[in-house]
Parts: sequence; C-alpha cells; structure tokens
Amino acid sequence: MQRMSGIATLTKAMADAAYPAYMLETRKTAPCLRLLDKWAVLIGGGRNHRMGLFDMVMIKDNHISAAGGVSNALEAVDLYLEQRNLKVEVEVETRTLEEVKEVLHYASQTNTSLTRIMLDNMVLPLPNGDVDISMLKEAVQLVNGKFETEASGNVTLDTVHKIGQSGVTYISSGSLTHSVKALDISLKIDTELALKVGRRTGRA
Repeated sequence: MQRMSGIATLTKAMADAAYPAYMLETRKTAPCLRLLDKWAVLIGGGRNHRMGLFDMVMIKDNHISAAGGVSNALEAVDLYLEQRNLKVEVEVETRTLEEVKEVLHYASQTNTSLTRIMLDNMVLPLPNGDVDISMLKEAVQLVNGKFETEASGNVTLDTVHKIGQSGVTYISSGSLTHSVKALDISLKIDTELALKVGRRTGRA
C-alpha cells in the first residue's frame, strides 16, 4: 500500500504536468510486483505500457544494430508477424531524425504493423536545468500523426510539462516505478498519541 501510494502520487503529479500527453511507466518494476506497480500508475492517472515481452513488439536500439538498420529490423518483424498470423502492436525506437525519416519511408512503401515510434533521448538537457525540445518537436512534426509517438529520456517532474507541449502522444518514465519513494502510512489506532510521538520525532 505504501509503495502503490508513492507510485500513484508521483504519477498524478507527472500526468497532470504532462497534459495533453499521456504518462507511461516502463517494465522497470519491482520483482513480483509488476501488476501492483502498473495498477498504481493507472490509479494515479497514467497509462500502462506493455506488460511483458508478449503483448507488444518493441524494436530497441540493439535490435536495430543487429539487423543492420531500422528498415531491416521493421521488415524482419513484419515478416515474423505475418508468417505466424499475429496481430500485436509494434513500436520502434529512433535516436535521430534520420532514423525517423527512414521509418516513415519504410512505412510508406509497405503494409507494416508499426503503431508507435519512440523518440529516444531527443530531449536535450541544458546547463541551467532546462531542456531543449526542438529536436523532439521536429520529429513529431515529421511523423505528423501517422503513428503514435513516445518521448523517452531526460523525463523528470521538472521537465515533463515542457516535453508534453511538444505534441507527443506519450511520455514514458521508468522513475515512476523503479525509484519511487514509498508513502509513509501508519496504521495506528490511537491517532492522538501517534501524532504526539510523530511531532516529537519530526515525522508529523
């Protein structure tokens, strides 16, 4: 309950700041607590990303490198899904505007299962603590609503509002679950005494 409350509280703050984009967690959840962690995100007003490796194909940077490029990776996934008659969402990670353009070119030439483009680390931190989202905005404009978009990287409570103004569909942050601070909840019946002790110890 303490952990879920901490996750829900942080999610609420980030989801409100991210609007109109939706907040997503990642699979970086506590061992054996994934369902509870993701439930807490929903309670806090966020959306859920994939539950595991079975409900969405995620083409990550290592897959792209191993396949010899983003087009090759997408083609391999499309072929795999077609051969097995599988209908699942597909997300591809892009790290540069050139990769975004390559994805869009591939999608214009074939009947792809692609549904979402991740725009990874296109939010650039500045020395003053602010962030530069110009690259992210350009990527969103390139996609132009053809696919869902997801911003990832350098997402904090301080930066998420600005990222949300870029036009992305989703913003994902592992911090919602992997390093959340649990809410301190007491189950004391004698609340008067509990408050007295809490004030004495600086906890209330």
